[in-house]
Amino acid sequence: MATLPPLVVPDDDRRVLQSWVRAHTTEQRLLMRARVVLMAADGATNREIAAATRLSEAAAGRWRRRYEADGLEGLRDKPRPGRPPVHGHEERLRIVATVTQAPPDPDSQWTHEAIAQRLADTGRSASYIGRTLKRLDLKPHKVRGWLNRRDTPQLGERAADVCGLYLNPPVNALVLSVDEKTAIAARSPKHQTQPVAPGQPTRREFEYVRHGTACLMAALDVASGQVLGRDAARNDAANFIDFLADIDGAVPADLDIHLVLDNGSSHVAKATKAWLADHPRFTAHHTPAHASWLNQIEVFFSILTRRLLRRGEFASRDDLVTKIMRFIADYDTNAAPFRWTYDGKPLQVA
Repeated sequence: MATLPPLVVPDDDRRVLQSWVRAHTTEQRLLMRARVVLMAADGATNREIAAATRLSEAAAGRWRRRYEADGLEGLRDKPRPGRPPVHGHEERLRIVATVTQAPPDPDSQWTHEAIAQRLADTGRSASYIGRTLKRLDLKPHKVRGWLNRRDTPQLGERAADVCGLYLNPPVNALVLSVDEKTAIAARSPKHQTQPVAPGQPTRREFEYVRHGTACLMAALDVASGQVLGRDAARNDAANFIDFLADIDGAVPADLDIHLVLDNGSSHVAKATKAWLADHPRFTAHHTPAHASWLNQIEVFFSILTRRLLRRGEFASRDDLVTKIMRFIADYDTNAAPFRWTYDGKPLQVA
């Protein structure tokens, strides 16, 4: 097989090619072509070049010939056939500037059509706007929520206080996780639900009838896992104080009561604070703002939702309340404390 002679590359071209190979900003395709020419100038065959660059032998030979014919300019892409781009960098910047501004009143978000109308002088279509936004990874139709904590300085202190109650409850005292589950809907399907059958899941009528809502106030004994519940007409300070009075009457008088509460309005109301001040055996421990997940009663509410509320059918509000209270009574017969896994150490990644 005939061996091609080394490619003749002037010193000036060699310096340019070597700068392309060394530079971090060189396009990968131009860098690869520069390597082909440099290896060919050092006497490498097309097969050796292909093995080193992972190009085909035909591609290595093509770029060798392109350099021989046109020099360094031969290594750059030739103009593509077809209509040249109508819109350039400035037009894309105008799209970005538009989509990052507030949308026109009364809309709350930009649409492709609205952007096209705002930039009507450019003749852009809504489909072109959509393609451009996709290439720029701009998604004006999406929103990601974030939370600005108002009690960041007290976050660790409050969390440690609540976790300390769970891990080391005070002597001669009862620790209760207390909260409300509001707006529990009493609903029943318009037609009878079809039970599960071989090869077919339970079938439920899509339409349903509303019978009102209920509010459950509940207290979980952290040590035993048992729950005390109360139906409330509404979630306000007056009903919450009535629930605290129920707790006061149900707990032996010789025990102190530590309440784990979130920062709901009924928990921090002036009337609630005044009632707690008049009953010194109660001590309130508030979770950090937006951290009610620290309150173990939320675990029970999850169990209640999964086992009763999500698929339950209730003919009336009274029927809903009756079934909730029956569920709590049944739950208490086999209640056990939750396994609290927090031990004050940072989580370790295996």
